[in-house]
Amino acid sequence: MNAIKTTQGPLFRASNIGKSFNSVRVLEDISLDIGYGEVVALLGENGAGKSTFSSIVAGALTPSKGTMFLAGESYAPNGPGAAMASGINMIHQEIHLLPDLSVAENVFLGHLPTRDGIIDRKKMFRETEKQLRRLGLDISPDTPVRQLKIAAQQLVEIARALTLNSRLLILDEPTAALGKEETDLLFKQITELKKEGVSFIYISHRMDEIARIADKVVVMRDGHLIARHDSGSADVGVLVSQMVGRPIDRLFPELPPPRDAVVLSVEHLSDKAGRFHDVSFSVKAGEIFGIAGIVGAGRTELVQAIAGLSALSQGKVMLGDRQLPAKNVLAAIHAGIVLIPEDRKSEGVVLSQTIAENLAYCNLDSLSSYGIMANHRVAAFARERISALGIKGVAGQMLDKLSGGNQQKVVIAKWIARNPKVIILDEPTRGIDMGARAAIYELIIDLSKTGVSVIVVSSDLEEVIGLSHRVMVMARGCSQGILHRPQIAPDSIMTLATA
Repeated sequence: MNAIKTTQGPLFRASNIGKSFNSVRVLEDISLDIGYGEVVALLGENGAGKSTFSSIVAGALTPSKGTMFLAGESYAPNGPGAAMASGINMIHQEIHLLPDLSVAENVFLGHLPTRDGIIDRKKMFRETEKQLRRLGLDISPDTPVRQLKIAAQQLVEIARALTLNSRLLILDEPTAALGKEETDLLFKQITELKKEGVSFIYISHRMDEIARIADKVVVMRDGHLIARHDSGSADVGVLVSQMVGRPIDRLFPELPPPRDAVVLSVEHLSDKAGRFHDVSFSVKAGEIFGIAGIVGAGRTELVQAIAGLSALSQGKVMLGDRQLPAKNVLAAIHAGIVLIPEDRKSEGVVLSQTIAENLAYCNLDSLSSYGIMANHRVAAFARERISALGIKGVAGQMLDKLSGGNQQKVVIAKWIARNPKVIILDEPTRGIDMGARAAIYELIIDLSKTGVSVIVVSSDLEEVIGLSHRVMVMARGCSQGILHRPQIAPDSIMTLATA
């Protein structure tokens, strides 16, 4: 499928789009043009209106006012199915594939080709193979999806959209779970699809990605379109200020010097599952120690082992002069090591519970007397933590009503209330808007100033470089070296990560 280009106006046009839920207006007069083969980046904090606008374009919501046009014709889908039939598809951050079905079955799910009333599997496999080749994926159409890496699954989602002759793809945080190699592959395919006239709305919080892939940038705040930029390489400081409505002098605060005392020592660590091997490093008091590497390098598995979540085949974890027992989470917590997990929604918080309840779960020993916990103590504790970390919410508010940034602050708040000696943050800002990222970076720096040792695992090179005193780079489960400032740079990290 090659999208037909035209010189008569843009591929997509939105004019004065507004949206209200009951009496609450969440979008106001959004007007936007997207040309053929163009990538338009949509930026804004959580709650800015990006998802609402994208859902309207994708047919999941109906605008309260305004009009849309596709290839010069009126476009008013009555649902996602109608949008797909018109050539507009939205690919969400969370993968929406059925893991036990094959790639081909997922690609044609909902529109299976038939012949004489019977599923035409030959056509299904032939067309799937065509789209997989188009996207540079060397996998068989009959491969079960659960066997694929996240990056490949993301491309399968795009392949599914392309079988519907998509002209406009909406990508919502498509690289949130991808490393550099996977991101490079995705960007390569976006560039190829642009040549065919396919257009994109690209939603991301990663500024380096915007500069690489976007032809235009649109900034939203509080339901309004605040600014337009005719280049993806717009000044980052300007973009961030427009997103948050206030100037942010620098995204990464100045690093305070670490202290001399070594707090954590990891000596020749290997796990029984063989996911990392013979890893050694130490972290000083007040030091921020970064861990970088491509997806699958063993970073998460390593920090989980340090936090007592998995068994070891050799090595030891020392906190000061005390050796911690392997695979003993409670021993690690009581000793002063806490882990902020990569997947906050499934491992960090209980979404169906309140802020106060989530904050209390890790601090029951300090909030109870003789096994009894008083509600007023929990409420007071929650108010104190909410205030200290600037969480936008109240004690009785449910977690699923908070933005990703505020959910992450709750996870951090409940653990730092225990006054840890070492705090490990695995992908601390994944899926979080720029304003919330800046706040979390300030929090990490403040922790280091108090003498807490901080370990940051991140796939975001800008993040790990901006935050760390030193960076250990992992590849294939092994440490490839530790970089000191000023050696820490994208090229030096990627040289080690791909060694």
